[in-house]
Amino acid sequence: MRIAIISDIHSNLEALQKSISIIEENKVDKIICLGDVVGYGANPKECLKIIHEISSFILLGNHDQAAADVRYTESFTVYANVAARWTNKILTESEKELLLSFPLSIESDGITYVHASPYRPSEWNYISNYEDAVSNFSYFNNNICFVGHSHIPEIFMEDYNEYQLVRNSVKLKCMPDKKYIINVGSVGQPRDRDWRLSFGIFDDKTYEYENIRSEYDVQSAAKKIVDAGFPHYLANRILVGR
Repeated sequence: MRIAIISDIHSNLEALQKSISIIEENKVDKIICLGDVVGYGANPKECLKIIHEISSFILLGNHDQAAADVRYTESFTVYANVAARWTNKILTESEKELLLSFPLSIESDGITYVHASPYRPSEWNYISNYEDAVSNFSYFNNNICFVGHSHIPEIFMEDYNEYQLVRNSVKLKCMPDKKYIINVGSVGQPRDRDWRLSFGIFDDKTYEYENIRSEYDVQSAAKKIVDAGFPHYLANRILVGR
């Protein structure tokens, strides 16, 4: 089975539409969304509708939670807070309920999926370096755990004293006797100084993982953010990938 794993769309309709076209070309069998469907961008309703229609599973992200209930914005930056409150105002009550119905993590076909980290997923901790990864390996039982949240595509391998960055459509053959934490990056707001959208495709038969990067109509997405009245910073950051 070929599985597309997408995360951190952040209301970026242009990036999502491009991702879907690539997924269709790759003939995947299942799409799993790791959360943060909304926040930061100008098309939360459209992105939520599309994701709900095409995904086998959708996880709860911290921005989904905050957009549905602004009491969860306490730890947010000023920019994230502005976006969450704007999103909260335009979502319907049923859309908010849908967001809050998403689980924090799932296990499917021998793979673990979580938005932030397998250790206390509701605390939204980041896995940003090898030390973070080491402390999380014991909190999932499968060989592979897919995560998002940091917006940076990376692979952390257990029993190696280093981690491998996976970018530019690099393929990795995973070993079934090792454990991996794989960050698929962000569809709508990459933060690795590469503005191109990022997601992953995994084949559970061959155990091959591929990080997909692609250009999309980022100028239109940025203009929508400005037109919505958001701080220009939020438009500028998707142009440069930070």
